[in-house]
Amino acid sequence: MTWTTQRQRGSAGPLRLMAAVALGLGWRAAHLLLHPVTLVYLLSSPSRMRRASRRYLARALGRPAHWGDLWRLYFSFAATLLDRAFLLTGRTDRYQFTIEGLEAMHAHAAAGRGCVLLGAHIGSFDALRSIGGADAPVEIRVLMHRHMADAAHALFNALDPSRAASIITLGDPAAMIEASECLERGGVIGILGDRAPRGERMIAVPFLGRDAPFPGGPLQLAAILGAPVLLCFGLWLGPRRYALRFEPFAERVTLDRANRDAALTAWLTRYAARLAELCRAHPYNWFNFYDFWQEEEAGP
Repeated sequence: MTWTTQRQRGSAGPLRLMAAVALGLGWRAAHLLLHPVTLVYLLSSPSRMRRASRRYLARALGRPAHWGDLWRLYFSFAATLLDRAFLLTGRTDRYQFTIEGLEAMHAHAAAGRGCVLLGAHIGSFDALRSIGGADAPVEIRVLMHRHMADAAHALFNALDPSRAASIITLGDPAAMIEASECLERGGVIGILGDRAPRGERMIAVPFLGRDAPFPGGPLQLAAILGAPVLLCFGLWLGPRRYALRFEPFAERVTLDRANRDAALTAWLTRYAARLAELCRAHPYNWFNFYDFWQEEEAGP
């Protein structure tokens, strides 16, 4: 079971209602409602999701995962979804952002060079986007596979119409041209590297103690674009608190033709190793609720 075959829960109507209630009642009241919402979601989630989450948490925590750990993971995810409604509508006055490494992106911008931000489904990418207007005055575009049936993305685009305009859809003929032009203007291209649609090439690399399949596409795209690559993470630390991190990863991702597979595996291994460090340090921030290691398909 992969994330592309796992049925998405929810629909546009309930999500829009939740956002309207949150923005209408205010953050404090909405945050209190997260407790019963998380409980209902956790109890009603498919058993395969809970099993997958337990296996991940056991690896990240270094011990068996308990119900309390599942609760914290699901609650963290719900909290970042709530925050998105406020971040996307510009209501950030009471949010605290600790920013590390932004000078690296500033240096590239000052030199008139764009860069690639390589992230993951950890914390909140919208928290990273929220600093774009002030501390990082550069054009930000995001490469992603757009799923027309994704109710969450439809809602987020409705809350912030500029979000849809910032997305470059992978698979479109003009995608690479748009990305290259953005970089030439000194802009930033963001892409998440820990999930891929069905059919994309996956490469097994060590991750939290066992080989896991990671998509080769994001780093191949970075190699084609030829721009410096920074790792970026918007870690949720608690109510309205985020740590935004930008870390140099590569001046340029190169894939030698003679040893292309080995080079790509080496880059993915570096990426997965850093992601594993963050998962161990912030275990309740990684939001991939499916059989990431494909253990149920492969057997025990």
